[in-house]
Formats: sequence, structure tokens, C-alpha cells
Amino acid sequence: MSIRITPLTHPDRLVWLAADPAGHPVGSAYLRLFDRPGQDHLAELELAVHPADRRHGTGTQLLTAALAAAREAGKRCVIAQAATDSPGARFLPAHGFRKVLTLTYARLALADADIAALTAAVAAPRPGYRLLSWDGTVPDHLAQTYADSRHAMDDMPMDDTDFGTVTWDVPRLHAVAQAVADRGDHLHTVAALHQPTDTIVAFTELVVPGDGAGDAQHYGTAVLPAHRGHGLAAWLKAQSILQARTRHPALAGLLTDTADSNTYMRRINDALGYEPTHRTVTYQLDL
Repeated sequence: MSIRITPLTHPDRLVWLAADPAGHPVGSAYLRLFDRPGQDHLAELELAVHPADRRHGTGTQLLTAALAAAREAGKRCVIAQAATDSPGARFLPAHGFRKVLTLTYARLALADADIAALTAAVAAPRPGYRLLSWDGTVPDHLAQTYADSRHAMDDMPMDDTDFGTVTWDVPRLHAVAQAVADRGDHLHTVAALHQPTDTIVAFTELVVPGDGAGDAQHYGTAVLPAHRGHGLAAWLKAQSILQARTRHPALAGLLTDTADSNTYMRRINDALGYEPTHRTVTYQLDL
């Protein structure tokens, strides 16, 4: 079957649409070109072909167009994600991609959350630390220490992924919070303040849909290396769960994803009642 590949314009990524001779869409490819310092070597691919139109070379043609664009943009590698045992998990290795990271996705049904245990976990003393929380963008008087605390993500397990380093500063914090607000969602942050130094040393973020219903998504949880081993991550997540349940009574659940190699965070999620739902694999092609 003859397939026509058409590049399209999009504000933040390159797009190709595959159509059959009658003009019916049969597949698409999206290529995000990272341009932040520390990640400007990287591109991320999303590719899909309609099940009825697979095995006719459409995916290969879309991939060829996307990789050519990544090379032209000077990228060093392309990453793509696929659910385990899916067509994508067979297609990507067949075209030279290698497996670099496995993520386990999990969900906490808020109706089943152990409120007594969560309340006790939050109330347990953490000498030298106290909890803070805010909605939307970080308050000005906390902005710099919160930006500094984002270095806790620098050693987040990414296995063999050439993901680079995300550089955080106050303008980037504001930009992320604004992006969440612009799409009508709510960003809630819980942080741990180290009282002797008056600095934020750990945080967890939760994004709740604008209507307060359905499932919310954890964005990130991290503790600076010097402050690990005090139970701060579990403390913060327990508080975040309680806040979500109280403030958004129509919310059904909380979603999270964790690298399989991040056994510490997976144990925390298990203890808090999160149930695995599925797994995905990240593949990488070195250009």
C-alpha cells in the first residue's frame, strides 16, 4: 500500500502524518527536540500506527523521517517509550533501539487509603524538620531554596538513559507552575524544611485535574542526599495524600511511576498502598 508522509507544523515539536491513498490518516510521529542546557543532545519520539494498517511499512517510513530530522538538528540520541509486550516493544528493538529503563506505574485508590496510618505517619516527629506546603508557584521567600533543592533529582535512577541533567532555577520553577495553571490544573507541593539551616531539603509534587475529579499525577518526589535516611519521602507523600483526599473529595486516585531500579521509592509506594497497574520500557537509539 502506498503511504504519503506529510510533515505538519506544531508549536513545540515536529509532526508527521501518514495517510493512505484515499487520504485517511493511518499513523503519526511526534518528535520533541530538547533545547535546555544539559539536555540539548536529546530528542523524544512518539510514534503510532493504526492497528489495521500495521506491517505495511508505515511505522518505518515515519521513523525514517523523524530520525532524519533528529540528525539534522544535531541530536545525539532519540528515546521512545512503549508498554511491555506491546507492538512498540517489538518495533523499536527491531529498528536499532536498545532498552535503557523500565518504569512501573502504580495507583492509589483514595477510597482505600489507610487514613489512620497516614495521619500517624505525618504526626510522627522528624527532629530538625518541619512540613511546608503551597499551591501553584512557590512563594517568593522560598523560591531560591526550593530551586536549590531540585538538585535532589540529579541522581534519580535513569539506568542507561542518556537523559542529561535538568538545570533548575527560579524562572524555570515559575514556568512549570504556569504551564500547569494554563491548562487549568492544580499544582500542589509539600516540602520539608531543615530548621537548623532554614532550607528546603525535600519535596513532592502532585498535579490535580482542574475539575478535582478522576486521577491526580505525582510529578516528582526527592530528598537531597545529605538528608536521606530520615523517612522524609514517605512523610511528604503521606501528607500529600491526606491533603488531596481532604481538598478534592471527588478525586478518585493518585498515579505515580517509578524506575524499577529505584527500590527505595517503590518500597515507599507499596507501604502507602499504591498498586502496580502496568509497566513501560524506555528505548534509546544512539545517533
